[in-house]
Amino acid sequence: MDNRCVGVFDSGLGGLTCVKEIMKLLPYESIVYFGDTGRVPYGTRSAETIIKYTESDIRFLKQFDPKLIIIACGTASSTALEYVKDRFDVNIMGVVAPSAAAASSLTENGKIGVIGTNGSINSGKYEQYLKSLNKDLQVYSKACPMFVPLVENGYLDSKVTYMIAQEYLAPLMDAGVDTIILGCTHYPLIKKVISDIVGQHVALIDPGKETALYARSTIDAHEVDPAGKEPEYKFYISDFVDNFSHTASMFLQKEISGNIEKINIENYMV
Repeated sequence: MDNRCVGVFDSGLGGLTCVKEIMKLLPYESIVYFGDTGRVPYGTRSAETIIKYTESDIRFLKQFDPKLIIIACGTASSTALEYVKDRFDVNIMGVVAPSAAAASSLTENGKIGVIGTNGSINSGKYEQYLKSLNKDLQVYSKACPMFVPLVENGYLDSKVTYMIAQEYLAPLMDAGVDTIILGCTHYPLIKKVISDIVGQHVALIDPGKETALYARSTIDAHEVDPAGKEPEYKFYISDFVDNFSHTASMFLQKEISGNIEKINIENYMV
């Protein structure tokens, strides 16, 4: 039996939407989560900086001897995954490939929208993955930099969120997309806003859910002993944020109590 934990990290708290799905789909797995709240956002950083941050995040999680590390960050997955996955002796996966696969299988008219941070969109990785699955797909990408701060400040269903979302999503609707990848793990928290604007006929791909499904397919259910001890959930951040427990519970959709620790991520830089 392999009862080692699953490590998950994100530039902030958005990756907790992925953790939420892992808890549902893999209820016996222990999870160690790291939110790099001291260096958020990654989406506005250079590729070189994102790679350095990603490497330090992985070094931190490796001390827990995880059997799998999930980069639950669209920006880091898009920019750094290909660079880091062969540089560490641990299985590492991101959110881009699972999301792209789901979108490719769901679209009916071959027109797929991708929304994400500047870093994710500028990397072109979503389009690259989608085209590798079906070269005839038409991909329309749109950076939505305001979504992350809106979500992290609790503006999940406000007038300002609707106004900004309408502006961001207009080009995708004009293009006639029937599927949109929510290319950041923060975005599922405003899924209702996005769905209200684009309509129920447009499928929205949740990267956290698709990544958790893919993780389940890579982890043999028999590797974990359900008769053993209860799964442990540990949460680490690189800087405290106001109302952390409340905000984190919003992402996770359950209360977080205890096991929250601030660490100095600079100790894991090279």
